[in-house]
Amino acid sequence: MGKATGFLEIHRQVSQEIDPLERIQDFHEFHKPLSQKHQSCQGARCMDCGVPFCQNGQMLDGVVSGCPLNNLIPEWNDLIFHENYQAALKRLLKTNNFPEFTARVCPALCEAACTCGLHGDAVTVRENEYGIIETAYQSGWVQPHIPQHRIDKKIAIIGSGPAGLATADQLNKRGYHVTVYERDDRIGGLLMYGIPNMKLEKDVINRRVELMEKEGIVFKVNSGIENKKQANALLKEYDCVILACGSRMPRDIHVPGRDAKGIHFAVDYLTGITKSLLNSHLKDKNYIDTKDKKVLVIGGGDTGNDCVASAIRLGCQSVIQLEMMPELPSQRLDTNPWPQWPRIKKTDYGQKEAVAVFGQDPRLYQTTVKEFIKDKNGQVKQVVLISLESKNVNGIVKMQPVESSEKIIDVDIVLIAAGFIGAENQVTKAFGVNVTKKGSVADIDYHTNVDKIYVAGDMRRGQSLVVWAIKEGREVAKVIDTDLMGYSNL
Repeated sequence: MGKATGFLEIHRQVSQEIDPLERIQDFHEFHKPLSQKHQSCQGARCMDCGVPFCQNGQMLDGVVSGCPLNNLIPEWNDLIFHENYQAALKRLLKTNNFPEFTARVCPALCEAACTCGLHGDAVTVRENEYGIIETAYQSGWVQPHIPQHRIDKKIAIIGSGPAGLATADQLNKRGYHVTVYERDDRIGGLLMYGIPNMKLEKDVINRRVELMEKEGIVFKVNSGIENKKQANALLKEYDCVILACGSRMPRDIHVPGRDAKGIHFAVDYLTGITKSLLNSHLKDKNYIDTKDKKVLVIGGGDTGNDCVASAIRLGCQSVIQLEMMPELPSQRLDTNPWPQWPRIKKTDYGQKEAVAVFGQDPRLYQTTVKEFIKDKNGQVKQVVLISLESKNVNGIVKMQPVESSEKIIDVDIVLIAAGFIGAENQVTKAFGVNVTKKGSVADIDYHTNVDKIYVAGDMRRGQSLVVWAIKEGREVAKVIDTDLMGYSNL
């Protein structure tokens, strides 16, 4: 695959990032992609490694290594090396419905498992994927494919995130009549309002949705199905219903003073900014404004990082990001060998921007909130922080508070980005589906306890990655096709 000696002769090259101080002036994507010539050179680095761990998504030490979609990575790397982008597109779309999404927001589990990465730099798999799909759009190769024959079965999908969209795409290809219901005013779910523009421009989503509409899929916005009457009406009208509403219940922080004004969930903060940006370029002011504010972000994950980056773009006075866990090492430990997911410190785009603007990394490790302090008007004005240390409690390692380690900081706005705890109650109750202790919808091979109702995506597996949501959508579509037709060619 690729050039036999490419990995020895060609250095890894990635798209150029716009300088942090320049890119924080707007909410646009900030990567300058490689030219087709340079992209082809990167394809040449793919080794004839014999066992391509990159495309084999498997659990290693509790974390997935390699691509969950089983993308045919060595094949399309070889094809772009030979500048046969049309053939590369066909191989890419064989396993991935939306490479334009994963090429932008996936953490590249494939690259972490790349054989080249064992003793050097991994192949630029995600960027090669970006090169293929964007070349295809620019060249007019991505065209609607309308099924020649329709099956007399109607399917409703609740939720238009990546799982719902992938399900719709697969079942429409098979010939079913598919309708997607979305409670928000735009299609995309997590992609639209959970991921900020600088990571995923919304025109990219709209481009794909328009294509799917031309292929025959019906989308209904402002159409949440959240009570029993709506659910029962849907079950009467459709042959089956797929729940793909995501894991939207945010994890809260239960400490004194939590009822103070100025404390918000990260998803509300990010959603408000994106809606205002799309509706009025922020002129309507219908968002939580952090301009000239001292901002505290609780949570060290991707969503917390997105909050840091968004606060900086809105002109915050300062930003601090709390991370409960210890700081990871800069290099792999011997206990974390390849091809396991590398447990090393990652400084993401928002943290880089904070360094550029404020001169330091915004993260405070092994730290959490002990109390919120309100002013006389009930507005949060300070936060009591407390350090944490790992302790073995009945054989389980937990982060425990360190006595007398409290410190007080001034804050104006607090954003809680502590993850999610499951599906929203009104949806699960409306459809009468069972829920697990973790808050996800209980299932057996994507079937819920209610006849004709299926579940997929984060609503089934819990908070996860876009690539997993697409995988779930593809899998549930295959199950439904088999149930309705007695076999599946998906």
